[in-house]
Amino acid sequence: MIDVEKCKMTRWPSPVLLEKSKPIDKIDDSIRALAEKMKDIMVEFKGVGLAGPQAGVGLRIFVASEDGTKENAKVYINPEIVLSGSIVTNEEGCLSLPNIYGNIHRSSKCSIKALDLEGKEISENAEGLRARIFQHECDHLDGTLIADKFSTVAKIGARRKLKQLRENYEQHKDA
Repeated sequence: MIDVEKCKMTRWPSPVLLEKSKPIDKIDDSIRALAEKMKDIMVEFKGVGLAGPQAGVGLRIFVASEDGTKENAKVYINPEIVLSGSIVTNEEGCLSLPNIYGNIHRSSKCSIKALDLEGKEISENAEGLRARIFQHECDHLDGTLIADKFSTVAKIGARRKLKQLRENYEQHKDA
C-alpha cells in the first residue's frame, strides 16, 4: 500500500531517483490515488511529465501531458518503449534537477506500450515533444537523469547547482 500523503516532489540526489523502478503487479485504488497525486505534483511544478521516482515512489509509472494540464494528463504503467527516427538534440530540464538545463540527444520518434489505470494495454506512436517526454520519463524509471546524458562541458557547467542540490538534500533528508 502506498501512502500517497507522503508523496512529494523528489529532488536529486535522492536514492529513489538513482535506482531502477519496480514493475507494478496490481493496479488498485492505491495506484489510482498515486496517479492522481502525480498529476497534481506535475501541474504544481509546471511540468509536462512526472515519473514514479520523482514522487518518491520506485514504481514503473509515469504521467504525461504535453500542455502541462491535469485534464490532458495520461497515465502509463509498466511502459515499454521502442525508439525510432533520427537523433535530435534539444534543451531539456527536469523537475528533480531544478534550474539545470542541457542539450540532450533523443530519438525523434518512439512507440510505447503500457497499461492504463484499468489494466488495459495501450500503445501509442509519438514524435516531437511527446516522444521526448516518453523517453525522459522512461529514463527516470531506469534511474537515469538528464545530467547523466550531459556532455562533459554541460556537466562542468552544472557542477555548482548540483553541489547546492546535494547540500540541500543532506540538510533536509531526515525531515
